[in-house]
Amino acid sequence: MKLHEVRVYKSEEPLAREDQLAWKIAKVATDPVAILPEVTEMVINRIIDNASVAAASLTRKPVVSARSQALSHPKSKNGNGANVFGEAAELRVSPEWAAWANGVAVRELDYHDTFLAAEYSHPGDNIPAILAVAQHVGVDGTSLIRGIATGYEIQVDLVKSICLHKHKIDHVAHLGPSAAAGIGTMLGLSTETIYQAIGQALHTTTATRQSRKGEISSWKAHAPAFAGKMAVEAVDRAMRGETSPTPIYEGEDGVIAWMLDGPTANYQVPLPEAGEAKRGILDTYTKEHSAEYQAQAWIDLGRKLNREHPEITDPANVESVVIHTSHHTHYVIGSGANDPQKYDPTASRETLDHSIPYIFTVALQDGRWHHVDSYSPERASRPDTVELWHKTTTLEDKEWTRRYHSNDPAEKAFGGRVEVTLKDGSKIIDEIAVADAHPLGARPFARAQYIQKFRDLASGVLDADEIERFLNLVQRLPELTAEEIGGLTIVAKPGVMASVKNPSGLF
Repeated sequence: MKLHEVRVYKSEEPLAREDQLAWKIAKVATDPVAILPEVTEMVINRIIDNASVAAASLTRKPVVSARSQALSHPKSKNGNGANVFGEAAELRVSPEWAAWANGVAVRELDYHDTFLAAEYSHPGDNIPAILAVAQHVGVDGTSLIRGIATGYEIQVDLVKSICLHKHKIDHVAHLGPSAAAGIGTMLGLSTETIYQAIGQALHTTTATRQSRKGEISSWKAHAPAFAGKMAVEAVDRAMRGETSPTPIYEGEDGVIAWMLDGPTANYQVPLPEAGEAKRGILDTYTKEHSAEYQAQAWIDLGRKLNREHPEITDPANVESVVIHTSHHTHYVIGSGANDPQKYDPTASRETLDHSIPYIFTVALQDGRWHHVDSYSPERASRPDTVELWHKTTTLEDKEWTRRYHSNDPAEKAFGGRVEVTLKDGSKIIDEIAVADAHPLGARPFARAQYIQKFRDLASGVLDADEIERFLNLVQRLPELTAEEIGGLTIVAKPGVMASVKNPSGLF
């Protein structure tokens, strides 16, 4: 990897195109380096993972809404169109709208892969947009793998180096450029075309983090899908010869100068050198539980404490629960956010899955976590849960913050220490560094776990034959023909789609 200095330039300062970050990203996208076998295997894992969580969300309101919009936009004249999760395989819509509908389905349950560093991200959000374009234009499995590998690489590299949340910019600002770069790789576009698409994709996807603050709305699921849709449209415009604001990152009135660290900013962005393999996907990790990633380890610790200390599941025995954790966990999903909604039993599911006090309490009391049951209004409003939940707070611990930001994989941590003070004054103290499913966790996810997750979440939604068809097809990804790529979708069993009513709108 090579570190590239990125700073703001005044308009009168010379900055050659090849020295701009967007151009350097485009050069990575056009580098015809071979894909490592382990990267191919992980791409397959993540396509399975996306299909798992999409299957479980097909009848949820935001997904139904996004799908109904997509179904109003039939395939365009130049191409095959793209599949929509849940619908019949022969039904095709325009690719940007398939990216939209499938992107919402993948993100709705907050249950797919993650990468956390200077910024936060769900790199699997790249896949719906790249796959939709693959189906529309007709590329083979190898080309699709190459595109997804680029999408992951660029997103991981940007997330490692450029913090967005500090300036209240939503993390999907890194997704537009990464998806555009991935599509460019897959289609074999020129560096110039990809460069223009990256600039447009970034320009149209910078938004505030209010979508993840206070009472969190359904837009949380739509935001990455919108970024993917914008990436598809940006590539289309760039292919037609349209240009983008430049330099989009470094310009005097650009993203860094006015949305991020300002005119004196200086970032060191790592990117693969020419001929260096794109390994970024191997740095990412998926979720065993349907909750924000910082909650994964705490759910596992809650389950452990349920077995070892069942007495602390009763609020009558507990004086206080204090979670000592990283800056991010405390200030974004902990009590440091100062969001009263994180303690509100009537809060939305989106809000509860960003509340560590709620999540830890339920995991502790139940000894399990379920993507539906653990968020139900009945579960959230149970009196003993509310009482124990309101005794639970978070604090930032500088050491856990340091480990969160460590570049050493063996040291990097997303957990912390919990101290439960009992009514008699005694304490129960335990800690966890990473989730059980993390590569360094107690039970790391491998292909068998991805497949089991798919079977579990697709059960009751897809027919058994459809589950096997999809699994058999996706595991042959490197050898798939362009026609077979059209089968990388999931078709709901009869009656599932008819069980929900499509809302009406403009389209």
